[in-house]
Amino acid sequence: MVAKTLLSQAIVPLRTSDTGEEALNMMDDFYVKHLPIVNNQQLLGVVSEGDIFNFDVNEAVGSYSLSLVRPYVKSDDHLYEVMRILALHQLTVVPVVDYHDNYIGVITLEDLLRHFASTTPFSEPGSILVLEMNRRDYTLAEIARIIESEGAHILSCFVSSFPDSTLLEVTLKINRQSIQSIISTFERFDYQIKASFNETEYLDSLKERYDAFIAYLNV
Repeated sequence: MVAKTLLSQAIVPLRTSDTGEEALNMMDDFYVKHLPIVNNQQLLGVVSEGDIFNFDVNEAVGSYSLSLVRPYVKSDDHLYEVMRILALHQLTVVPVVDYHDNYIGVITLEDLLRHFASTTPFSEPGSILVLEMNRRDYTLAEIARIIESEGAHILSCFVSSFPDSTLLEVTLKINRQSIQSIISTFERFDYQIKASFNETEYLDSLKERYDAFIAYLNV
């Protein structure tokens, strides 16, 4: 899945002549805290709600000094790159440009979350297993071998690292709701089990977090 497939059809970019007040009204309408500024097809930058409050809301946004560098993704960038840019700059929208650097639209954080919530790792039944290990001990092939030896398969794998630590946290979605035999096998091979969740617990927790995040965006 690439960036151009998730372009928002509703959000229009700001012009340099639009005022800060007009930008705030648009942000309220679309439940976002950032909007791109475009001159013709050229992406000039992204203005944040905080930028507007630092200046006169009656002035044109083209006169503002923006706190963000010119964040964007290319139309054929993978959605993982979209996630990276959103997280890196703490954005609620990310502009998308073509290979001539012409602005073609934005992807909202909400749309991206909705997309990933509908993909197989989230929609397929199964369980969650979280392992903790030293970085040097991590090998996905070995982890997969252990799971497949119990007749199950990995639906997704997310690896998290920690500052000033050699530890990794490996979160696995497994296509089985009962995974006690898999946990026992990992323990037999001296893996550290940090947490496990069955499908119902996981989906309830995920829904609570998702609803809380959407409520935050709608504030």
